[in-house]
Amino acid sequence: MQLLHKWNHLSLVKRILIGLIIGIILAVALPEAAKPITIFGSLFVGALKAIAPVLVFFLVMGAISQHKHGQQTNMKGIIVLYLLGTFVAGLTAVIVSFIFPVSLTLATGVEGVSAPGGVTEVLKALLLNVVDNPIRALMNANYIGVLSWAVVLGLALRHAPDTTKTMITNFADALSQMVRWVIGFAPLGIMGLVFDSIATSGLGTLLSYGQLLAVLLGTMFFIALVVNPLIVWFNIRKNPFPLVFRCLKESGLTAFFTRSSAANIPVNMRLCESLNLDKDTYSVSIPLGATINMAGAAVTISVLTLAAVNTLGIPVDLPTAVILSVLSAVAACGASGVAGGSLLLIPLAASLFGIPNDVAMQVVGVGFIVGVLQDSCETALNSSTDVLFTATAEYAKKRKAGEPIVFENRAVDVE
Repeated sequence: MQLLHKWNHLSLVKRILIGLIIGIILAVALPEAAKPITIFGSLFVGALKAIAPVLVFFLVMGAISQHKHGQQTNMKGIIVLYLLGTFVAGLTAVIVSFIFPVSLTLATGVEGVSAPGGVTEVLKALLLNVVDNPIRALMNANYIGVLSWAVVLGLALRHAPDTTKTMITNFADALSQMVRWVIGFAPLGIMGLVFDSIATSGLGTLLSYGQLLAVLLGTMFFIALVVNPLIVWFNIRKNPFPLVFRCLKESGLTAFFTRSSAANIPVNMRLCESLNLDKDTYSVSIPLGATINMAGAAVTISVLTLAAVNTLGIPVDLPTAVILSVLSAVAACGASGVAGGSLLLIPLAASLFGIPNDVAMQVVGVGFIVGVLQDSCETALNSSTDVLFTATAEYAKKRKAGEPIVFENRAVDVE
């Protein structure tokens, strides 16, 4: 009981790190004997994915129904930051790929996987998801559909009696409490996930793609630690790193192992709550970010596409490179919030250079090989940036109003 008491008094991040270390040790020392612990990872991710769509539906519906006429939100600023961040990430990836060109040993094994035929197809799918059957949207975790119906229902309930609105809020609060219970099992879940990744795939297969991984992960780290802090500083004119590191620590860490922006939505909601952000705003911006804020996906699409271009010896001029940046950003917004969702959009970008689909799908195969690290880092960047930009938009508004900016449990006076 004393051990359990001490365990519960550790911070969640410390408990997750302990689970991570135990998972690595077991994967290296007892890969066969400890195999049953992988069930913890499956249960953890499954529980998050199960509750997230319902939580988002009630939070968004409640926030919209409670919204009063004239009440200001930061959604416009957040959407601008989402789109800007995704485009800059794609552009940065193109520049890095020019500085450090990569060639590939093409892989096979994805012959049965189909990719979108063009940008029009991606955008059409997004629009059709908006009007998806609401029950099916909840069942399939179609967050665009969940968001659209929650907004419509929230607008319809704006003139409902206060008792109805209170009931919706009570449901949202109860679901939030359920999420806290699920997140409490994160150390066990992450122990199972990291064990499964190392024991199943191993790290040896990644060594042959070391240069590609160096470019991919190096670009993502550059976005997370240089580009995003610059965007935050430009908006709040204060040291951005306490906020950046907190988002990476509390959101990026769990996203790294779940490899799903959708599954990390409850984690981000909890972080926004601890940052004392406006619930009416983040209850909409966080699930929206899991759909359109895809800086990591833009990096993956740009780097792997240009790696294919270099492998085939296709010359690339500056205007085409800029078009690729825009295309990768648009395509990234259509990437699904699940593991490997961005890889199937590589053939779309590759078609810009006339690369045949069968060759592009071999590049997708390479993406799946390096996905143990690439997709984990991509999701960590995507998901942590959802909270980062949501907080940035609110702090920028406070800075303009001359209010104190508070994060990392301390107040920073605005000059």
